[in-house]
Amino acid sequence: MAFTKKRIFNIAFYVLIVAIIFTPLGFKVKVFTNQIFSGNPNTLKQEEQIVLQNYNWKFVDAKENSFNFNDYQGKVVFINFWATWCPPCVAEMPSLQKLYTDYKNDVEFIFLASDKVKNVNTYLKENNFSFNVYYSNYKLPQELKHTVIPTTFVLNKSGKIIVKETGAKDWNSEKTRKLLDKLLKE
Repeated sequence: MAFTKKRIFNIAFYVLIVAIIFTPLGFKVKVFTNQIFSGNPNTLKQEEQIVLQNYNWKFVDAKENSFNFNDYQGKVVFINFWATWCPPCVAEMPSLQKLYTDYKNDVEFIFLASDKVKNVNTYLKENNFSFNVYYSNYKLPQELKHTVIPTTFVLNKSGKIIVKETGAKDWNSEKTRKLLDKLLKE
């Protein structure tokens, strides 16, 4: 059986596809692709913006210290649901870290992981991310329920959901910064 150029190309193509799908290389390719194609987040239309009704929601950090969402009423809140095994989540983390670094003293950032504490701690350390990560063992408020990750919400000081985005986004964009600045002044 003679190997023609076309046959060699086809075999190489299939090997590449298998490598992308079934190896760690594939995860990195997916992350890179998500970073390239991530857009800017958008605010919800006025009629889609709803006020969070239930602030009675608890979450814990890696040391199992408990936090109550009631403590965040009256503040601008940035909530991100993510996991280390999720390529779009990993793709948006560098932009989230940059945003967090600049706004951590003014905006309440709540990064909620759907992952094991050990995996999250390793991931944060390997990537030099400094934000705190939390875990929700309690029922989410109805308005924050979601079916995919990453999902991100931005709430104004009145508890109104201004942004609800799914998929990887460039959170360090000028558009996001202007929005946060505006919400902080309200």
